[in-house]
Amino acid sequence: MAFLFMFNQVKAQDLPYYEIPESSENYSAGAVASRMIDGLGFRFYWASEGLTEKDLQFKPTSKSRSSRETIDHILGLSQVILNAAENRPNGAKQLELSFAEKRVKILNNLKKASDILKIQTDLAEFKIIFGDKAYPFWNAINGPIADALWHCGQIVSFRRSSGNPFPKGVSVFTGKLRK
Repeated sequence: MAFLFMFNQVKAQDLPYYEIPESSENYSAGAVASRMIDGLGFRFYWASEGLTEKDLQFKPTSKSRSSRETIDHILGLSQVILNAAENRPNGAKQLELSFAEKRVKILNNLKKASDILKIQTDLAEFKIIFGDKAYPFWNAINGPIADALWHCGQIVSFRRSSGNPFPKGVSVFTGKLRK
């Protein structure tokens, strides 16, 4: 049993954002945008770590989104963020995925976007594209990045309400686990 737990811990640590990556040495536009995405990735990793089926089904009212539906929304937002980093149009249909697959896809989407943006000095060429409309990267910051951060907080609140609080020892300030 202990071996299985250790195997799962190692496997979990292989996903992006178990800890936040080291910060860039510069404060370029790309490095700052990348760090915002890294902060989102770290928060999502720990907000979604250890969720149970009960947690995923939880919603505070009958008219609210469940945690599962909120994660579906974050998946879409992560795709918009990645598409902006890759200058690709949005609109592709999402595949049906399990919760575990969605979690991995979200974390990988955010990591890819962060890695692309980290080395950029000017973000003027990066656009969010919907149909024939292109929006400046500024909209990625106040749009999908900020929205996904907001929804990570919802997941934390929902999991607490369903009896599964946020894991102890996670420091969103340092991006590390406290020992």
